Amino acid sequence: MYRSITILYLVCFGCYILFTRQPDYFDGEKSPAIIKWLPDSITHKNIPQAVYSDGLKQHAIDARYFLREWKEGDKLEVIYESGLPDKAAVYTFWGYWITWGELLATILIYLALFQIAISVTKNPTPEALVEQLEFKEIKKRKYKE
Repeated sequence: MYRSITILYLVCFGCYILFTRQPDYFDGEKSPAIIKWLPDSITHKNIPQAVYSDGLKQHAIDARYFLREWKEGDKLEVIYESGLPDKAAVYTFWGYWITWGELLATILIYLALFQIAISVTKNPTPEALVEQLEFKEIKKRKYKE
């Protein structure tokens, strides 16, 4: 039972991940980018930005992310939608496909659902136990006559 619950949850989470990425994985275009440390428009501190071109002009997006460090000149890939090239994302497993917020939320949801499943099946009623003990499987023929 636990294995099937885990497999079902992983399939659902995988489908969620595949179809909710922004920019969209299926419609997005990938482009090579280079990390440059440029001043942020709000704080005016130098931050790592991925500089890439969509074929018409150059764009720069914020490349900061939890547990990711970049050096000047690092090469990477960005994904963007052709209609909105300014709204791009760094195309990496940690940051585009899996974010720390989603990872934490999915672990908490999985544990909560797992505890609910255990509590529901933990203490069956005496009638249910008797029914399980008295159950006899009826042999079925493979083919009808």
